[in-house]
Amino acid sequence: MARTREFDTEAAVRRAMELFWTRGYEATSVRDLTQHLGIGQGSLYAAFGDKDGLYRAALEHYRTTLAAAALRGLEEGSDARAAIRALLTERIRIAVEHGGQGCLAVNAVCERLPQDAATRRTVRDMQDASREALTEVLRAARDRGEIAERHDPHTVAAFLVTFLNGLLVSSKITPDPRALEPLVDIALTALD
Repeated sequence: MARTREFDTEAAVRRAMELFWTRGYEATSVRDLTQHLGIGQGSLYAAFGDKDGLYRAALEHYRTTLAAAALRGLEEGSDARAAIRALLTERIRIAVEHGGQGCLAVNAVCERLPQDAATRRTVRDMQDASREALTEVLRAARDRGEIAERHDPHTVAAFLVTFLNGLLVSSKITPDPRALEPLVDIALTALD
């Protein structure tokens, strides 16, 4: 008879996400995970298959919580520039927390690719969702006359996602919002 799982899987994924985000994939051992999550190695393997399975679950949790919340904030803004500025500065704030932990998705790409196709797909899905959300915001802003008519919303959205990725990598090197936030103003000149 199979034993019932004796831990909260969702809480375990959230805690694993925090550990991977702080330490990275390679620097986080299965032993670190079992100690941090308060579960046995057998339970970890039964629930997630292996360390990679738990890492993918943590990335997915990041995508459906923090990354999704950032996009919801973008959709709620009526002024495109203000909404985009808020998105970018909030991502800086999150990335510089805890001494510059960066962005879990960008960290995953920097650490795990090209060998991990599953991570590539998950992060690409996040990037696509960000680009699509920004495209819609920019299309509506162009229709309202908030940004120049000559801009292709899709291309500007792709630029902003690329800029954000670079900004998030920079946040690991320089975890200081005062140094990074002025760069947002320069990026927003692309809307002029």
